[in-house]
Amino acid sequence: MIVLRLDRVLADRKMRSKDLAERVGLTEANLSRIKTGRISAVRFSTLDAICRELGCQPGDILEYVPDE
Repeated sequence: MIVLRLDRVLADRKMRSKDLAERVGLTEANLSRIKTGRISAVRFSTLDAICRELGCQPGDILEYVPDE
């Protein structure tokens, strides 16, 4: 399973979700869905914009956790 760690990266950068949503051109609701993992896909352009704004790598946001 892929787990999204966007909330952790935001906390590390001391950035609010609202600010990131504005910077990458997403609604707060859509960014919230990404943060909570209630999505089935993320566009590469969205992932690129998030990583650019947070100064991070995709692996900082996405984590693979094997099913047990």
